[in-house]
Amino acid sequence: MHTEALLALAAFAFTASITPGPNNTLLLASGANFGLARTVPAMLGVNVGFGFMIFAVGLGAGTLFTTLPWIQPALRVAGVAFLLWMAWRIATAAPMERRDGAGRPLSFLAMAAFQWLNPKAWIMVGGAMTSFLPPDGGVAAVLAITAVFGVVNLPCILSWAAFGSAFRRLLADPRHARIFNRVMAVLLCLSLVPIVQAILADAGL
Repeated sequence: MHTEALLALAAFAFTASITPGPNNTLLLASGANFGLARTVPAMLGVNVGFGFMIFAVGLGAGTLFTTLPWIQPALRVAGVAFLLWMAWRIATAAPMERRDGAGRPLSFLAMAAFQWLNPKAWIMVGGAMTSFLPPDGGVAAVLAITAVFGVVNLPCILSWAAFGSAFRRLLADPRHARIFNRVMAVLLCLSLVPIVQAILADAGL
C-alpha cells in the first residue's frame, strides 16, 4: 500500500474511531464508573475485537451476507437488544459509594464479541474495505488495513475512557452519578436510531 493510501486510511480510521458511537459511549461510562485501570480490558477488547473483525471480513467472511442474507438483520436485532440492555445497566447503576466493589465493568471478551453486533463497526469495516482494499485483495493489504486501524483506534478509545475517568471526582456525589449515567444511557439509545430504521426498512415498515 502506497504512502498516500496509508495516510488516507489513517485519517479515515481516526475520524471513524474518535467520533461518538456505542463503543466510545460504553467506554466513557465505564471510565467514569469504574476508573481507567478497570476499563482497560474492555478497551483492549474493542481494539482487538475490531481488528479481528476487519481481518476476517477482508479475507472473505463478509461474503456470508450474500450466501446467508438473514445473518445481517439478525446481527442488527441482536446488537439493538444488547445495547438496550447495556443502556438499562448504565441508567440503573448504583452510585460509586454504594457499590462496595460489586459492580463489574465489561470484560475483554464481551467487548471483543460485541464488535460483531456493533452497527458503527460494520459501517467502519464496510468503508475501509470498499475504499482501501485493492480490487485483487490479498492478505498483505488486509493486514495493512488491520494494522493501521489497530494503531490509530487504540489512542482514540483510550481518550474516551480517560475522559470518563476524569469525571470520577464529580460522580462521587450520588445525584451527579445518577444524572451522568442516565445521560449516557440516553446517548446510547440515540445511537441506535439509524440501525432501528434499517431494521424497520428490512421488514418493510
